[in-house]
Amino acid sequence: MIKAVMVMNTQGKPRLAKFFEYLPLEKQHELIRSVFGVLCSRPENVSNFVEAESVFGPDSRLVYKHFATLYFIFVFDSSENELAMLDLIQVLVETLDRCFKNVCELDIVFNYSKIHTILDEIIFGGQVLETRSTEIMRAVEEISKLEAASNAITLVPKSASGWLSR
Repeated sequence: MIKAVMVMNTQGKPRLAKFFEYLPLEKQHELIRSVFGVLCSRPENVSNFVEAESVFGPDSRLVYKHFATLYFIFVFDSSENELAMLDLIQVLVETLDRCFKNVCELDIVFNYSKIHTILDEIIFGGQVLETRSTEIMRAVEEISKLEAASNAITLVPKSASGWLSR
């Protein structure tokens, strides 16, 4: 099971943090700081796989990938394959690149709800749902269309809707 997904910049500021197990907010902040402490102390030429038992408890592993100014991090237990998790990071980044045309930190900051929608299409409740970027994008586009239609309906003033029903 995937325990958490995080995206943070090279200064340690979290840009996305989604935990799939309930943790109090203070504990989440502590874990994010601990993860950054582990990542920034690692040399560039070492593996992207880290035993995370000291941070997340027994049977916890962490895999990360560094793109430009961002770290993409998945925390998971032994029921998940480390290489599959590394590939899932790649799927997430490719999908974000398709959505934002070469994703950057500001895209994540200013499109928070869309990022969560994409992540929810990939992972739900700690389980992987979809790994094909094209299918993820198709679902996100459908959700965007439904949201736009819903917003258009709510923008009709009450007086106009009464007039239309006559």
